[in-house]
Amino acid sequence: MSTLNIVMVEPEIPQNTGNVARTCAATGARLHLVGPMGFRIDDKKLKRAGLDYWHLLDITCYDSLSDFFERNRGEFFYFTTKAQHIHSEMAYPDNCYLVFGKETAGLPEKLLYENPGRCVRIPMLNHPDARSLNLSNSVAVGVYEVLRQWNYPELLCKGRLRSYQW
Repeated sequence: MSTLNIVMVEPEIPQNTGNVARTCAATGARLHLVGPMGFRIDDKKLKRAGLDYWHLLDITCYDSLSDFFERNRGEFFYFTTKAQHIHSEMAYPDNCYLVFGKETAGLPEKLLYENPGRCVRIPMLNHPDARSLNLSNSVAVGVYEVLRQWNYPELLCKGRLRSYQW
């Protein structure tokens, strides 16, 4: 089984984290939450956004980014509006980590400067009012690009209509 890791660094909005948790639960991705967070993990808004998917999650929490890096190994890809590479141009290996920053500031600049070849961008309009996509939407775009490259391992790829009488 292939492993995909989603990392949220200092998330601030519980609904975004809940949506990301639901995406992880539906795709089998592991979720890593790096603190400090702008909410408590038992926040009602977080739980509501994730609905009844919490039992499907493989989730780990960390006190800080240094704590996260001390406890994890693999290839890291940093999603940022400041990247020179498009997310779909990268080849994502098994056990890779897609790393996303907080809603208001993104990832730390020092981390981006130290890893320019691992920074990826989701293309968008070149307009000053279009600063970035919603965090949970960005995570979904990244997750499904990796899964597409991996040929959607263990995911149900065909649905079925119920019988319908006209």
